[in-house]
Amino acid sequence: MISEIQFQNELQLIIQNAIREDLGDGDHSSLACIPESAEGKAKLLVKDSGIIAGVAFAKMIFNFVDSNLVVETLIQDGASVAFGDVVFYVSGSSQSILKAERLVLNSMQRMSAIATKTKKYADILKETNTKILDTRKTTPGFRACEKWAVTIGGGENHRFALYDMIMLKDNHIDFAGGITNAIIKTKEYLKSNNKDLKIIVEARNLNEIKEILQNEGVFRILIDNFNFEDTKTAVELIGGQCLTESSGNINENTILDYANCGVNYISSGALTHSVYNMDLSLKAV
Repeated sequence: MISEIQFQNELQLIIQNAIREDLGDGDHSSLACIPESAEGKAKLLVKDSGIIAGVAFAKMIFNFVDSNLVVETLIQDGASVAFGDVVFYVSGSSQSILKAERLVLNSMQRMSAIATKTKKYADILKETNTKILDTRKTTPGFRACEKWAVTIGGGENHRFALYDMIMLKDNHIDFAGGITNAIIKTKEYLKSNNKDLKIIVEARNLNEIKEILQNEGVFRILIDNFNFEDTKTAVELIGGQCLTESSGNINENTILDYANCGVNYISSGALTHSVYNMDLSLKAV
């Protein structure tokens, strides 16, 4: 994953771009009927159930819009919530609260949905030694928040983007002329460019597992779209030579079976691409 400084920069870029997109040359609805000097208070109301996420991000949004806004937090990120719960109160300029409202809600609704799904998967795996990972299958421009939500839900982050880890998938392997060629070329590239990046290599069958193991310097093998028996065999072949990761249409009904095959990680795009937003609202009080 990227550094904390890079991560915080990504969050600020998300906020800046989202406010630019939404505000334009002004919130004319508020400007038309609410005096600039008016102050008010609103509450973040839960109309659903699950794991709340995005509270800290909401504070960043409010601070960006108006540093004088005051947030009183009642429920922290990662907590279970139910219908009727109040997560926080925000008070200060009424116009500022309204400027931030939609971005706060859009962000928290999606982040909470991701955290809720991740928590469900993490709970299934809690008696195993397998960790749940996210993927790059995220909403364009909102990746940092979605990956943050995964960690709030108890999951772990895979690579952040194309630049912080090497991942040799089927197309890389085929274009490079095979697994061994792809690995050799990758190690040469890293050395010549003075880069220290971990290497993950995808395997499509047991023969590819064996070929990967003939090469040094692989951090993790991605056991992609294997059935249970072949996954067990792959884990046995790999032994302790490197870490293992299962992926490929794994869901809540099959995730425990794959974990019981002995893999270190299971990655799931569904954590971020197949969720329904939690129902939240920001109500004046």
